[in-house]
Amino acid sequence: MKLLRWLLLPFSLIYGLVVTIRNWCYDAGVFKSTGFNRPVIVVGNLDVGGAGKSPMTEYLIRLFQDEKPTILSRGYGRKTKGFLLAGDNPQASVIGDEPAQFKHKFPKVTVAVCEKRVAGIQQLKDKYSLVILDDAYQHRALKPGFSILLFDYNRLNQPRLVLPTGNLREPFSGRERADVIVISKCPPTLADAEMAIIKKHIKPLPNQQLFFACINYLALQNVNGATVYQNIDEQTAVFLLTGIANPMPLLSHLKNHTSIINHHKYPDHHQFTLKNISKLADDFFACTSQKKLIITTEKDAQRLGEQELQPAIKKLPVLVLPIGISFLNNGKQQFDNLVTKYVRQY
Repeated sequence: MKLLRWLLLPFSLIYGLVVTIRNWCYDAGVFKSTGFNRPVIVVGNLDVGGAGKSPMTEYLIRLFQDEKPTILSRGYGRKTKGFLLAGDNPQASVIGDEPAQFKHKFPKVTVAVCEKRVAGIQQLKDKYSLVILDDAYQHRALKPGFSILLFDYNRLNQPRLVLPTGNLREPFSGRERADVIVISKCPPTLADAEMAIIKKHIKPLPNQQLFFACINYLALQNVNGATVYQNIDEQTAVFLLTGIANPMPLLSHLKNHTSIINHHKYPDHHQFTLKNISKLADDFFACTSQKKLIITTEKDAQRLGEQELQPAIKKLPVLVLPIGISFLNNGKQQFDNLVTKYVRQY
């Protein structure tokens, strides 16, 4: 597979050139980029796949809960199109798994989806004072007020090549548009010396603040969001179900507690089928361990909530492992102050 991707290098060069020209056209004003007189925060990344955008979005929701922020997403993986507001019991197939996750966790927050972010904000701007856009860094038709760019610590040493040979959606120079850069999924014990090496690697501009953050694993929950006090030890057999871009940090976390892990791994945003759940159930019930658990992520749990899967899911003791983020090197206060200063100027 790696060899095949290198054979596609000519296509990467063409793709990179097209994206570079496109970005130049937006920067030069050839293509229109629409701004708003409301605070608009964009959370994004350059890589394809997960860099921790959802935990960062949830961090911002909590930070600005008094401002009653609105979350606007594309709604990737949904079966619908156009602008939609999430109802009280959203389904992943209608609005996407991540927006459904936000609405379930923060029921008082307005969550909307729209492929065209400018059109989405135009429908929201007169009613809401703050809009947070999940995964819109490459949506250049929108001129954000504040951009937060995430880099996955575990992917920093990968070649800086665009698709299809590499994993970048746009050239590495795209980082220059960000107001804040966050290195996510860092080890909690990341040393100052390594932070300095990473800073040289990322090369933030003088006006860009660089932060480091780690994943904060929270207490297990049932599928309804209630905390479950369940201990995982070496005698625990864990059946892990994931359909996310990068499950390795989660897998590493679980390996700190048990070596008995049966990983049912699917692609990012995978729409689970009854066949998938049946295979999971067969493996789970065939296990003879006295202590066994089924664990999935919050995002995956949204897709498990589809109506056709419910009879099968109710027969299984599925637990959800939620995550948050923690800033390293005493960066939380500085990060909060920067974003808050931007929002409060309106």
